[in-house]
Amino acid sequence: MENLQEFLLQKGYTKVKLHLTKTNHFEIKATINGEKGLFILDTGASSSCVGFEGIDTFNLKAEASLIKAAGAGATDMDTKMAKKNKVKIGKWSNNKVALVLFDLTHVNTALINHNSKPVDGIIGADILKKSKAIIDYEKKYLYLKI
Repeated sequence: MENLQEFLLQKGYTKVKLHLTKTNHFEIKATINGEKGLFILDTGASSSCVGFEGIDTFNLKAEASLIKAAGAGATDMDTKMAKKNKVKIGKWSNNKVALVLFDLTHVNTALINHNSKPVDGIIGADILKKSKAIIDYEKKYLYLKI
């Protein structure tokens, strides 16, 4: 019997290593518009997000947004949107990813307080659905359909 990795690689998936933090989150490296960053993989986040401080870093074209963000203990946060971004995770990429921009200070403060590295943003369910993602929690790999 073949294992999950062999099966998914034969089906056209690529695998990306996940790093489990001290806060029990998976970290993942991704590239946005050609710039590398560190992100939390969050299946419960409906949209992928980048902190306001990443607007220049990732060459994002921020637009006004009426959407209010909530999560990780914060609610009713102002956001901006950046549409049509190129996101690359391992060998998977998509040129039309919309990102929500908001203040990630509360997230990074919590991570730092638990001796974890601050992150540039969150990879959420929107990207996970687009990429037909499969997470191998035991072996700490993310599989994305290329």
